Amino acid sequence: MGRIDKGEKCSVSGCGNEAERSISADKVKAAGLKVNSDKRAYLCKEHYKEYKKKSKKDKLLDKWRHRM
Repeated sequence: MGRIDKGEKCSVSGCGNEAERSISADKVKAAGLKVNSDKRAYLCKEHYKEYKKKSKKDKLLDKWRHRM
């Protein structure tokens, strides 16, 4: 049983919703979200959606970089 199943809260500052996803804290910080953890960031549904929108351009650039 993982930490999310046990009822981990969202790691974003000021949010107390239930977490749905676990992502590297460095990636979340690079996307511009303020996180209270060092290694793993636990995101609720709303903040995960925001993370995906903000990191979309970076993922596309990485995809292009690895293709060539």
